[in-house]
Amino acid sequence: MTRQFAVVGNPIEHSRSPELHHAFAKATGIDLNYSRRLAPLDGFAANIQEFFNQGGSGLNVTVPFKEQAYQLCDVLTPRAQVARAVNTLWQQNGQLHGDNTDGQGLVDALNALGWKLEQANILILGAGGATRGVMLPLAQAGASQIVVANRTLSRAQQLIDDVQPFITGTKLSAISLDQLSGQFDLIINATSASLSGELLLLPPELQFQQAYEMAYGKPSSFLEQAAQRGVPTSDGFSMLVGQAIEAFSIWNGIKPPLNDFLSLQH
Repeated sequence: MTRQFAVVGNPIEHSRSPELHHAFAKATGIDLNYSRRLAPLDGFAANIQEFFNQGGSGLNVTVPFKEQAYQLCDVLTPRAQVARAVNTLWQQNGQLHGDNTDGQGLVDALNALGWKLEQANILILGAGGATRGVMLPLAQAGASQIVVANRTLSRAQQLIDDVQPFITGTKLSAISLDQLSGQFDLIINATSASLSGELLLLPPELQFQQAYEMAYGKPSSFLEQAAQRGVPTSDGFSMLVGQAIEAFSIWNGIKPPLNDFLSLQH
């Protein structure tokens, strides 16, 4: 029997999840169907309840429902607890389980690029949900230090305070964006600057070896500035594929290799 999966959000027509999951299914020989579900802004809980009542096996959750999904879960993984947001749902023993695969998706994307995370000194720009979602997996991958830089320093410090109890062995600190300086192995842009077309200036006193942009499909001044320095760069498509593969593996017990699907970007 074909197992049913879907991604739920509002808007949803732009989602590439069906294309990705059908590609994973074809590669692994798993019989599934994966569709898009548009949930009304005030009807998310009812929408997912209907999906599981009709025999659905697993749901991905996208904007703007990830925090709501987190609130609805009976059982949360540690990375969902840290992220305070859920993008992957399934039912087990009558309970709704939730995970956040974004951070592991980023880690797998960076590994696929051959960028070393063990003992890495990492700078993340932005202190929103995107940053919160990747902190634990980056620490678990062996990062020695993670610095979060945000326009409002207090917001970055609050995020550090929130995630610190879950993280051991990685030094965490917060700075404001106008304090950007120092040397880092990896800089990650988790702000919405590329999506909004805003210019995010990287000062010359900020040195880094690699640059990763979480957004994809739009011009990025962040990546342009990094490329001008001759630094290896990547946009967020590989993270999109990585988080989808992680969800697929939770549901189906098999994890196809990320590198096999990066050509889907074009």
